[in-house]
Amino acid sequence: MSFNQNKSNRRIKMGMVGGGPGSFIGEIHRMAARLDNQIELVCGAFSSDHQKSKQTGEDLFLDPSRVYENYQHMMEIEAQLPPEQRMDFVAIVTPNHLHYGPAVAALKGGFHVMSDKPATVSLEEALKLRDVVNETGLLYGLSHTYLGYPMVKQARAMVTAGDIGQVRKILVEYPQGWLSHFEENSGKNKQSEWRTDPARSGISGSIGDIGTHGHSLAEYISGDVMTEVCADLNIFVQGRKLDDDGSIIFKMNNGARGALTASQICAGEENGLTIKIYGESGGLEWHQQQPSTLIFKPLGAPMQFLSAGVDKTYLSAEAHSACRLPAGHPEGYLEAFANLYTGFAEAIRALNENYKSHDLIGIEEGVRGMAFVEAVVKNSQSDQKWTKI
Repeated sequence: MSFNQNKSNRRIKMGMVGGGPGSFIGEIHRMAARLDNQIELVCGAFSSDHQKSKQTGEDLFLDPSRVYENYQHMMEIEAQLPPEQRMDFVAIVTPNHLHYGPAVAALKGGFHVMSDKPATVSLEEALKLRDVVNETGLLYGLSHTYLGYPMVKQARAMVTAGDIGQVRKILVEYPQGWLSHFEENSGKNKQSEWRTDPARSGISGSIGDIGTHGHSLAEYISGDVMTEVCADLNIFVQGRKLDDDGSIIFKMNNGARGALTASQICAGEENGLTIKIYGESGGLEWHQQQPSTLIFKPLGAPMQFLSAGVDKTYLSAEAHSACRLPAGHPEGYLEAFANLYTGFAEAIRALNENYKSHDLIGIEEGVRGMAFVEAVVKNSQSDQKWTKI
């Protein structure tokens, strides 16, 4: 067996597109990837400005010859390197409109892909990307961070086990306050500049950015898919081009009903993502800002506060494997993000064993996420009550 075929005796090698100076999410991806010592960054095209890309490479102590002018050059050169040197996969951490091109180039170049969410800037691109993923047979992962939390996995396992009975109601809210004022042209907030720009972010602001997290949580925990939406999108801040607030009621395939709010003009809020899910015999509640606790509300009995930790024997296997520390030692956003990367590395290692992860968030979720955004925008702009996803 060649060295490239047997990846169990070395770290998985990662390249990166994006993540240069001023990038928030790029460094988050790098920290998450290296947390469990399973992945090493070996190359990158970090910025469209080659000098900035070179500076990032220096800051990361990379070989200067493997800091590339653009992602096309990176794919071409990396593919020519010996198997024991070349990258195994590419992490894409650019603004939304630059997800599709690098992903297709990487897949066609023979490299797996881990992309920041959303998968693409439009449903049309997502469908084309799915075709490429299926044609190449390579792995594609999507960094829906909140699905990496142990107690989110615990909630999913409890719903699957029937602990709350048939799901009837799902309530999701994600309030933020960081876009309460117009900062797009201030030069002080790079994130606000591109996340509110239709050319770079897509057709929706609050729903595309954080509403998709609510959508992914609802589907992941319930094990079901969203089928119809009735939406109200708003722009509260004068001069803004994309929605900064949205309210949605929705239907799930199995008959459950729900409501989702996503707003970035809730002054004073940080990242208050919360989900409540109710079945015939009980409910579950999880708060992103207190991520180590899952509240279980059995019908006719006192509520229970379940906590994460490697010493908690009542946790599901999926939740337990996502923990690193004893209960009472908080694990948060970076650890959840790292769980996605470690799972992706494990999937790459096990390819020769016909590995198929049941917990790998991939292109199908990416397509459904973009279909959700487009259905919400379409419904909000029309007079019809319901729009199918």
